[in-house]
Amino acid sequence: MKDRQLIIAVIGGGECSPEIARQAEAVGREIARSGAVLICGGRGGVMEAACRGASAAGGLTLGILPGEDRSAANPYVGIPLVSGVGYARNVAVAKSADAVIAIDGSYGTLSEIGHALQSGIPVIGLDTWSISRGGMADGSIVPAASAPEAVSLAMALIRRRNSERLKGEDNASH
Repeated sequence: MKDRQLIIAVIGGGECSPEIARQAEAVGREIARSGAVLICGGRGGVMEAACRGASAAGGLTLGILPGEDRSAANPYVGIPLVSGVGYARNVAVAKSADAVIAIDGSYGTLSEIGHALQSGIPVIGLDTWSISRGGMADGSIVPAASAPEAVSLAMALIRRRNSERLKGEDNASH
């Protein structure tokens, strides 16, 4: 059986500063260089910058759009998918990925982080949310200091998660 291509979600605000856009574009380039598919919400800001970077590096980009108009996708989305479900598309973006890289963002980004973590999908954070419980830091979001580090961490966490799954399947068959 052929291994399927890895999918990394890039999540973040529909509007962002030029510095955040540069980070997102660099993340997109690194995702393409790693051979993974970039999935996002398909619109502007962080999503557009990440898709621009991935496209420039020859990568495949997939955008799950909130509305019903494929032309609403940013110009760097290779495969625009309409959902017609508004922000509920955040669930599909987060849960379709093998890992999630959160860059900056607001409450929509936070919802995607929550959906990913709830499903055991690793989340890497680049200038984004941090989470605490009972006043204590929760290390669920793995911090990264740069685009290359974010993608490297994503790939490492995907490999570890896949390895753990295989061990679980081996143990279940014995």
